[in-house]
Amino acid sequence: MTINPFVALRRDLHRIPELGYQEFKTQTYLLDYLESLPSERMEIKKWKTGFFVKIQGKNPSRLIGYRTDIDGLPIEEQTGLPFSSEHQGKMHACGHDFHMSIALGVLSHFVRNPINDDLLFIFQPAEEGPGGAQPMLESPEMKEWMPDMIFALHIAPEYAPGTIAVKEGILFANTSELFIDLTGKGGHAAYPHHTKDMVVAASHLVTQLQTIVSRNVNPLDSAVVTIGKITGGTVQNIIAEQARLEGTIRTFSDEAMASVKERIEALVKGIEAGFECTASIDYGSMYHQVYNHEGITAEFMAFLKGRQDVNLIECKEAMTGEDFGYMLKEIPGFMFWLGAGSEYGLHHAKLTPDEAVIPFAIDVVTGYIEHLEI
Repeated sequence: MTINPFVALRRDLHRIPELGYQEFKTQTYLLDYLESLPSERMEIKKWKTGFFVKIQGKNPSRLIGYRTDIDGLPIEEQTGLPFSSEHQGKMHACGHDFHMSIALGVLSHFVRNPINDDLLFIFQPAEEGPGGAQPMLESPEMKEWMPDMIFALHIAPEYAPGTIAVKEGILFANTSELFIDLTGKGGHAAYPHHTKDMVVAASHLVTQLQTIVSRNVNPLDSAVVTIGKITGGTVQNIIAEQARLEGTIRTFSDEAMASVKERIEALVKGIEAGFECTASIDYGSMYHQVYNHEGITAEFMAFLKGRQDVNLIECKEAMTGEDFGYMLKEIPGFMFWLGAGSEYGLHHAKLTPDEAVIPFAIDVVTGYIEHLEI
């Protein structure tokens, strides 16, 4: 059976996942593919491990942007696929291999079938961290090629293939990483009175952090504070001198994010006083909310309603984070969920999206861009 060429590209890309700003093989693979396309209307500018591709229109009056992310995650793959990751401890567990192959399919069409307007395809590194959208947005390359509108997609394993889920307004939350380091005084387990135990301090802090959402955030607002990892100590009979908490904060408003961080800082100061230790807070990577501009998103939804092959769902907002929000903060546009029908969710080691959505998405995105000319 003949395999769709962009499904084949996806499988190649799936084998070589790389972390943020380390996407060297990925960048080379993508650029090698672009060299196989007609180049008369195509211009490429590299940016770190990503790049921009501009396709010249026949009579341009605006620049339409489309963004794909290209990095993988630090996850050991467990799918058992014949084209599983060849990079130990790394996997395209968020579907960026799908995103890239779809973008290549759309790009390939318009290189050969240009519309009036110019098109800009953005291959962005480091979406999973430390965040590539904001610095890419601020780069001289993008400032020269600043789109008049922009859009992107993200696969959604929970929706069946053929489904597109989208909404006007906020789609994804504001997010911030959270790292808290506690330092006390270690010592022998037999002499606790000579120490400042950071395992105990960290345990108290975790419990206190769970009160922020229930007791400090307006119940009509939304927020999440999750501690996903704790490390501390060395062996069972030494009281821990250091402990580290790693987590995430997610909110649907900038005000709630500021309020949550203010409360975290107050609680950490209390731990310092109560356990006679020192503490530091690092918020790591922060992502701006994904806010779909109303008019443009409504027009996209109207376009989808005219297609019999699309099951359109007006979805609810999610606490998911996506640094595409930085681009939407500056450029009118939207992001949508592409149903991918996998038993396992995003960031799971067994994520296996349905490859049939690749040609489907290429057709939908291509049709939408052509529809913009009407």
